[in-house]
Amino acid sequence: MSQVESDEEAPPGFVALRFAGPKRMRMMARMIEPESLSEPADWSTMVEELEPWGQVPDPDSITSLQKMPSMRGLNAILQADSIWLAEFIPWVSDGRIRARAKAAPEGSRIPIGGYSYEGRDIVIFRPLEEDIEDSAEIILNALRSDDAEAAEVELRNSGMVLGRYHTKAEAARLTPSDQSRWNARNQWLEENLRATFLWRAPFSKDQPCTLSLMDVRLSDISGDSLRIGRTRLADALRVPVCEFPAMRDLASLAHDLSRLHHDAASNLELMPLRLALIEGWKSTAPPEWTSDDAFYSHRGGLAIWEYEQCLMDVLEATSHQSGAPQPAMEILRHVQVYQKKMFGNRTFGGLSGMAAFFGLVTLYHTFPWTPSEVILPLVFLGASALLMRFYRGMSPPPEQPFTMI
Repeated sequence: MSQVESDEEAPPGFVALRFAGPKRMRMMARMIEPESLSEPADWSTMVEELEPWGQVPDPDSITSLQKMPSMRGLNAILQADSIWLAEFIPWVSDGRIRARAKAAPEGSRIPIGGYSYEGRDIVIFRPLEEDIEDSAEIILNALRSDDAEAAEVELRNSGMVLGRYHTKAEAARLTPSDQSRWNARNQWLEENLRATFLWRAPFSKDQPCTLSLMDVRLSDISGDSLRIGRTRLADALRVPVCEFPAMRDLASLAHDLSRLHHDAASNLELMPLRLALIEGWKSTAPPEWTSDDAFYSHRGGLAIWEYEQCLMDVLEATSHQSGAPQPAMEILRHVQVYQKKMFGNRTFGGLSGMAAFFGLVTLYHTFPWTPSEVILPLVFLGASALLMRFYRGMSPPPEQPFTMI
């Protein structure tokens, strides 16, 4: 992407940036960055007109600062009465960082304060954390040494940590599923990436919207603690206009596991690892969200959210021309096979519907029934139930990766 002239106003002390992709793609990223940040006096000037919330360092007490670029925006270490980590939010977020921090279980590593401007979060603060071993490191080491037991134990714990957050999130915010916007988002991604396949789903009512983390990685989990922070670059390239279900967070972790498995070139089977993660999440997440209907792949399930994760990996790689991202590209190559299998399964769903139709119509036209007349429609209805059960049983289980279809 190349930088073009921005027509937006930035908060005081910041400059507005705009980046545009190739003409064939409707890809645009709008960001802000500090105008100047090299000494403590620059910090005081920058935050002068921003609105503080929570705990923030006194600008006049800052004695030194150190900038640290990251993939999600600029970080700065501030030395004041204590050491603070300031994380800048360069692109527009959904404005619910504080809500997530408030809803998070006790022991989570959350922002303790920040600055906003006209309702937009600009900077969040947290105490500077010591280097601690996170789940991603533990799992990566286990994958490299082909230690299935250690990997599964850590994955199960990671799922449980995420599930506990979602239990708290359910109590804080819950709205109906938004399948039209979810499908429209996938359509935009497919069109701009010129995908050779399409995927739309009716989604289950057991996937309501909640305080989704937007993006969560195994590196955000350490022990029983979850780190809540900024969103990924894809949210700058395609600003979300909807809320998301907890299933999307689980897909984010599942796809991160695929990344680690690929990076480690592990010989371990991926399916048992995914199952450990999913079972851990099921054990602590709200029961309605872990139902068979929620995971039902014929209605989207976990699979369609993993598909979106892959598309976002490709979108980000396209934006900075870093080459084909793996394992996302390899997974996407199997999507069509996955879809063809599910389409073929619909034959049994259609037969079930036809049998039910014939049974009900026959009952209607033979009323009042005689013992001899009721046998045939009951056979149809029984066949319908059996065919539907068989059809649902053909749905790929959530722990089965695309590459194993």
